[in-house]
Amino acid sequence: MLRRTTGLAVLTALATACGGGAPTQEQIDQARDNVGVALIAASQARAALELLGILPVYTCGESRRSFVGKAAQSVQAQVGCVTASTEALDATTDAVILSFPEGSCEVREHTVSGQTAFKYSGGEDRMEVKADLRQLRVDDDALQAEVGYGTCGDESRYFALAEGPLPRKPEYTFRVDSRVGKRDGLPIIGGTSLVFNGPGELTGPEGTNRLTFTELEYELGERAPKEGEALLETADGRTVKASFSTTLWRLGEMELTIDDRDPVTVPIVR
Repeated sequence: MLRRTTGLAVLTALATACGGGAPTQEQIDQARDNVGVALIAASQARAALELLGILPVYTCGESRRSFVGKAAQSVQAQVGCVTASTEALDATTDAVILSFPEGSCEVREHTVSGQTAFKYSGGEDRMEVKADLRQLRVDDDALQAEVGYGTCGDESRYFALAEGPLPRKPEYTFRVDSRVGKRDGLPIIGGTSLVFNGPGELTGPEGTNRLTFTELEYELGERAPKEGEALLETADGRTVKASFSTTLWRLGEMELTIDDRDPVTVPIVR
């Protein structure tokens, strides 16, 4: 019995030295908090791309000024509380200006207020669309993002660059550079869900954490992703992977893997 106990102790020591095993509750709590902060950063890019989705995608070959007029009418028809107008900025750029009133203007299941201009530059062979959304508030949070896409002539590429002080967490600053390729059959812009990828950084009292978001899919109006992965490389040298699946999402949960420890299932921070 003594020999077997000693052998078990040796195996346990080796397993501990090589890593693995269940994480401690303290490690789980810290990792869950880190993921919650990272998802606030991701939600800035998500909100920006969702707002881009209320405008129709430019149809190649159509007159730019004709299109922006139709785009303004389309937004006005979709969202009764928004005021949409157009403006010719110069010979190569026209804008759709959207004004959302204070209060209860609901857009794609979010409350939006403020004003922004979606600027369309180029012509029938290549169109670039950009909007600075920093004058908007979404669900009472300042939206600190630029968003846009290029289309015609090659694959359409969407982007959302979000950076600044983190809403609800002023001790943090963040940067998320989300670039999304539009692919047939994948609901990215304008559908009932949105998928994006991108690197980022999150800087706070503990230092700078590096972020990588992979195939994060959100349902409209949801703060937590239903599919995909968020990877954090923390300032203190840890790796935290949060994995999302539809099955766990329905239960309000996600899977956390901390370093090489065993995965654990925990409630999603909303």
